Amino acid sequence: MNKLKKNNVFQFPEIKITDQEKEIEAILFASNVPLNLETIESKITKKINIEKALKKLQTFYLNRGINLVCISNKWSFRTSDKLSNLLSKQKTIEKKLSRAAIETLAIIVYHQPVTRAEVEDIRGVAFGTNTLEILMELNWVKPGGRKDVPGKPIQYVTTDDFLSHFNLQKLSDLPTVDELGAAGLIDTSSVEKSIFGTGKFYKEKTRRKKGRYLLQYR
Repeated sequence: MNKLKKNNVFQFPEIKITDQEKEIEAILFASNVPLNLETIESKITKKINIEKALKKLQTFYLNRGINLVCISNKWSFRTSDKLSNLLSKQKTIEKKLSRAAIETLAIIVYHQPVTRAEVEDIRGVAFGTNTLEILMELNWVKPGGRKDVPGKPIQYVTTDDFLSHFNLQKLSDLPTVDELGAAGLIDTSSVEKSIFGTGKFYKEKTRRKKGRYLLQYR
C-alpha cells in the first residue's frame, strides 16, 4: 500500500493580479458609487480589456468577505451576502432637549422625590406635551412610589442611567446653582433659583458643610 507523503496538501493555482488589475481594484475600492466600464477605463494608466479584468477580480473576491458585483452595468465592492447578517447600520440621532425638559429634569434632580404637580408649581407653568415622557424614554427619570397625600400622586426620581450619563457617582456630587453660575454654565441673574438646590440630598449636603464649619471653630 502506498503511503501518503507528509504535508500532502493539494495546491490550487494562485490567481495573480497584474498592475493594471490592481489599479482597477484600488479605483473601485476608493469610489463611493458604482462605476461603469468607461469611467474605470478613463482612470487607469494603460489600456487593457476592462471587462475581462473585472471578471478576473470578481473570481478573486468570490469567496472573501467582500465581493465584486455588477449591477446595471456598474461595478462596486459589496459585503458578502453570507456575512450581511453580521453587519447592521447604526445611526445616532442627537436631539437637543427643550428648555421645558431641561427645567423639568433639573427640578426632579434637585427636589426628588417630586410629583408632577410640584414640578409644575416650581416652574410656574403646566407641563408641555410629552415633556416628562421624553425624560422617561431616556431612562433618566422613573416613578419612585406615591406621595402619602390624598390622591397619592406618583413621585418621580432620577435613575442610575442619569448618574452614568452625567458621570456622577452620587446625587450629592451635583453642583449647586452658585457653582453652576461660577462655572459659566448658567446665568444666575435670569435663572429661577428655586429650580436648584432645595432637594433632600442638597439639604443634607448643606448640613454636612455646616457640621464641618462647626468642627473647625470648636
